[in-house]
Amino acid sequence: MTQPPQNQLSRRERQIMDVLYRLGEAGAAEIVDHLSDRPAYNSVRVTLGILERKGVVRHRREANRYVYTPTVPAETMRESALRHLVRTFFRGSSSKAVLTLLDSPSTRLSKEELSELAAWVEAAKREQRP
Repeated sequence: MTQPPQNQLSRRERQIMDVLYRLGEAGAAEIVDHLSDRPAYNSVRVTLGILERKGVVRHRREANRYVYTPTVPAETMRESALRHLVRTFFRGSSSKAVLTLLDSPSTRLSKEELSELAAWVEAAKREQRP
């Protein structure tokens, strides 16, 4: 793949991938059941075919249905999505993204989480010696 996987996916494709990562594997009907807007079964089947052509899922036949599994590790997709988010909404600034998370009322962190973050920051500082 020439682009990071996440950059190649539409909103619906990302939603389907989210379901597959959560379940590990699933048929089209199961995916429909796990999507909040309950799209048509055939729409999900078509989208799964697109995802397969993009190389991010594969299928196997199990009795009379296809079972789909992700081919790209969740961590790879997560990193790709994060890079895209930082580039798109924070002009490439990771620190602005982190500060937004720290300052957002919807993502208030506990004292334990803040301590954990502080420890990670200190460890990162030690690794980046001048």
